[in-house]
Amino acid sequence: MADHRHKRDTTARLRTTVPTALLRTAREGVRGPSAQPGRTARVAAPVALGLTVGAVGLGVVVSDGSPDVGASVADAAAPASPSGSASAARRPAPLSRDADRSEAVSSAAQRQAAQRAAQQAARRAAAKVAEAKAARTRAAVAAADTHRWTTTALNLWDGSGQDARKVGLLDPGAKVLVTGRRANDRVELAIKGRSRWVTAGYLTATKPLATPTARAAAGGLSSAPCPNGSVENGLTPGAVAVYRAVCHAFPQITSYGGYDAHGEHASGRALDIMTSDVALGTQIAEFLRANAARLGLFDVIWRQRIWTPERAGEGWRTMEDRGSATANHFDHVHVSVR
Repeated sequence: MADHRHKRDTTARLRTTVPTALLRTAREGVRGPSAQPGRTARVAAPVALGLTVGAVGLGVVVSDGSPDVGASVADAAAPASPSGSASAARRPAPLSRDADRSEAVSSAAQRQAAQRAAQQAARRAAAKVAEAKAARTRAAVAAADTHRWTTTALNLWDGSGQDARKVGLLDPGAKVLVTGRRANDRVELAIKGRSRWVTAGYLTATKPLATPTARAAAGGLSSAPCPNGSVENGLTPGAVAVYRAVCHAFPQITSYGGYDAHGEHASGRALDIMTSDVALGTQIAEFLRANAARLGLFDVIWRQRIWTPERAGEGWRTMEDRGSATANHFDHVHVSVR
């Protein structure tokens, strides 16, 4: 077997051992305070040459764990840097982009998870509110036991809010069950086990007798002169016919507004039938609607709602607020002819 004791280690470094006294002598010869410049140079040159030759002659191959004398020589010759170790200690550790990216992704995922949880909680809360509302409605419909009668034709709605849908129509004089609940100027009815809403103010506790509307539908229009003939001044023949039909069907009405210098009244085609009684005014309005074709009506306005033959299928339509009871037709029924 080959002997490897003298094999050179390629990773070994040349180590040099120089006597400390010799180094000190060299430095003192170079930098000594009493040395003269010429003599210093003459002494330093041989000393440096001697050190170099000695280092080469005494070089040995040692392992990495041996003291690095060459480095010690350099360190001894070079001035010390007092701030080197402190600067190295203060140098910040390098940042990891992968770590930053992972942290950002984790934060975004946490935010998304929190948003989803909040949305789910909101949906559950809304479902609970809706179920509670539906339960109250079912209970109110089941407990309804009070009868009322309609005083006019009424639209049926599936709710009390502005977004409610029209789902039917009640005839005048219809008998209905009320639940006793009211919201947004509407009252709740129980119709075939379902909740339905109608405009408040058009139900009565007593069954109405045959109304002027019903009599007029059977052909009972009068064209005889009325007691107050001055109302007809300035009116067109069509408006006069309306006035006479109304004054004979509703003799309790004693005040009318005829020709005037504003709006439709300036044309002589409009008539105001003065009353603040909701039930009576509603009967008059329905009387006019029932005879719209025979009287040649253009529109009927009562309590901030309007009805026109052209849009009869829509029933009564809500008008914008005009600011006063008179402007909103709460104290009179307005009617005009073509």
